[in-house]
Amino acid sequence: MLTQLTLQNLALVTNAEVEMNAGFNIITGETGAGKSLLLDALTLCVGGRSDAGLIRHGQTTADAFAEFNIGQLPEVMAWLSEQNYPFEDDTLLIRRQLANQNGTLRSKAWLNGMPISMNELKTLGGLLVNIHSQHAQQSLLRPQFVMEWLDSATGLNSQANDVKQAFLQYERLKSQAAQHAKDEQLRQQQIELLSNQLADIEPIATVLYSELEAEYDELSNLENLMQQAALSVQLLDNDSDEPDVVSLLNRAIKLCEAQTELSQTYADCVEQLYSAHTQIAEVASTLSNYAEGQSLDPKRLALLDEQLSTFHRLARKYHTTPESLVEDSQAWQQQLDDLQSVMSPEAMAEQIEQAYQAYLQKAQALNDSRQANAKTLAEALVARLKALALPNVQAAFEFTPLDKPQSIGLSQIELLFSANVGMPMQPIHKIASGGELSRLALIMQVIDAQGVCRNTTTDMATTTRQLLVFDEVDVGISGGTAQVVGELLRELGEEQQIIAITHQSQVAAQAHQHILVYKTQQEKAQSHLKILSGDDQVQELARMSGGVNITEDTLKHARSLLASRRVS
Repeated sequence: MLTQLTLQNLALVTNAEVEMNAGFNIITGETGAGKSLLLDALTLCVGGRSDAGLIRHGQTTADAFAEFNIGQLPEVMAWLSEQNYPFEDDTLLIRRQLANQNGTLRSKAWLNGMPISMNELKTLGGLLVNIHSQHAQQSLLRPQFVMEWLDSATGLNSQANDVKQAFLQYERLKSQAAQHAKDEQLRQQQIELLSNQLADIEPIATVLYSELEAEYDELSNLENLMQQAALSVQLLDNDSDEPDVVSLLNRAIKLCEAQTELSQTYADCVEQLYSAHTQIAEVASTLSNYAEGQSLDPKRLALLDEQLSTFHRLARKYHTTPESLVEDSQAWQQQLDDLQSVMSPEAMAEQIEQAYQAYLQKAQALNDSRQANAKTLAEALVARLKALALPNVQAAFEFTPLDKPQSIGLSQIELLFSANVGMPMQPIHKIASGGELSRLALIMQVIDAQGVCRNTTTDMATTTRQLLVFDEVDVGISGGTAQVVGELLRELGEEQQIIAITHQSQVAAQAHQHILVYKTQQEKAQSHLKILSGDDQVQELARMSGGVNITEDTLKHARSLLASRRVS
């Protein structure tokens, strides 16, 4: 619940602070006094839109502070914990500041001293406060209002949202299928092109160009390589009288061995010479085997030549290098795999049908739930309206099947209404008068707020703990009907906190707390707040009843209103 509201430099208010009652709080005052400023401040604190006109003339900043006790709001506490916003003693202090910086409006907000974004503040505000506009009767004329109210008042919002999401998924898949159909010819052309390219590459796809080139160079120079190997062996180790490396190395070893007892250096050199002798012998053996064991293979050389030619030809054809050709073909294969992995038109059509059936199942369940709850809701609406000087009122919901699937479900829903005996019920936008629309709007909002037609205890509990705000929803109502409205709001205020602006004395008299907004005209116009009780409250009710000239009769009437209010 809202415990305190503070305004600083907000429009006509310099500095004002008011504590809120847990029950039914009423706000009154003359036209132009600034009654709506309290709601403006509250709206700012729950993430409402900022307006440079709310900054008091001559000031550069305006502030609104709202303090809430959230002890009975578990959803709010859960949200705060999820978002890592600390709170103590079940208290929330929200501050919203508007600043005019060189003609540019800036807005900031804090939650218990910590900065909070506007999106987060709006989400939190939706859990704390439920504001009903004075223009609610105009909302009744919107085609979707009745359906939205039926869902909200009977706890079907979540189910309706599931239907909407299922429909959007169905539409999304249809759109994708249409786009795929447009792209299918191009996709098939690309598949054919890539398949042909890969078929070209297939004969050499597993061949490494660098190894192929190296082998070809060796085979094409094999005769010369064998000759050079034989010559190298002759120089390293031969059986003739010509000097060779091995013979010379053996002589060096003998010379060094003769000196090992005299010098460790010679001993070390002998060890290294033996190692060199072994390595040279191995090289000579390898070259000897190469010179004697190789034979020219014309078929292999021809195959290598053919493969090299293929590499160069395809490299020219696909504008790349022989070295990159195989790597490029791997990229082509990936592209082909991606194109072939696209769902076929047949599979896509099956998926669309599955999505439609899922939507249809949810939409039918929602339609059944709406029809099952509609009668009870209409009866509750009629019972409440009869108490508001509409003794012959009738109301019922009419379901008209839609021609094609829509996100709202399977039926268009209208509220049929009649206020007079013998008159058939018709849609409210065709038959209801302004006064009847006002009463309808008020009662529909009260039913929604109380949650009397919801199926789940959780929905009811959550709604009834919210702060409920009515902004002049009793417009067009007067006399005994206004008194019934006041009693209704007082009764509702015993279940949850309410703030309402009214011009009706019969409504104001039923409040648990009466807040007066008045304006003074000195150097600069200024609005003030005052909690009324006793004679002050009688004077304000008399003003509301009788206008400028307050007589003893209007005072008597005001006292009678207070005396007759519902005891709680």
